Amino acid sequence: MAVKTSRKSSVTKTANKVAVKPAKKSLSSAVAKKPIKKPAKKKPELPKVEWREYSPHPIIGVDEVGRGCLAGPVYAAAVIFKSDELADQVTDSKLISEERREELAELICKHHHVGIGHATVEEIDELNILQASLLAMKRAIEALKVSTGHVLVDGNQKIPNLVGFEQSTLIQGDLRAAPISAASIVAKVTRDRLMKELGAQYPAYGFELHKGYSTPVHKNSIVEHGPCIWHRKSFAGVKEYLPQEE
Repeated sequence: MAVKTSRKSSVTKTANKVAVKPAKKSLSSAVAKKPIKKPAKKKPELPKVEWREYSPHPIIGVDEVGRGCLAGPVYAAAVIFKSDELADQVTDSKLISEERREELAELICKHHHVGIGHATVEEIDELNILQASLLAMKRAIEALKVSTGHVLVDGNQKIPNLVGFEQSTLIQGDLRAAPISAASIVAKVTRDRLMKELGAQYPAYGFELHKGYSTPVHKNSIVEHGPCIWHRKSFAGVKEYLPQEE
């Protein structure tokens, strides 16, 4: 099934219209082809939940990605499982290799009902990252084009102004409920693809490497070149290097 997206303008199209800065030395060329793989972060184990028992209505898992980044939009995905297909194969996207995430994202979109939403860099700066993340999740649910359901939200914040839907929050839901796990994978893959595109357009920042997260390489590139239009101007690590207004 083709993925449905919110009616908001595509971030990727916006990216393609932006004039590309003169290509300086790409950070990719300065990094080893096989970077050292960091050990996966361990989380306290919490029991999985019987997510099908939350409601007789369709269960909608929703999760976001990109909250902690210095650059790029925040993305969210919403997933309704149409069967048990893949339910035992999905988990937190951060615990899966990039190659496997890509494979699973394609299968999730093929076998289940998926909606994707995002909040722009401008919305993040205007609203704050929490409210922008909740907005992205709301847009992902709206993209499903369903009128009712029971939403399982990863974390401890319910989505405001979500009319017609029941909601339950679930701490570490991406580890404990398959629909949220699936949503985390789709959101991660979708956002990573955009950041790779931006990496080609802005080679000085290495977006394709760190996906906008606050790595030493990324922070050093901001110090050297200043922020670009995809950086979050309200974030520490970016706002200090904005041009000073006279």
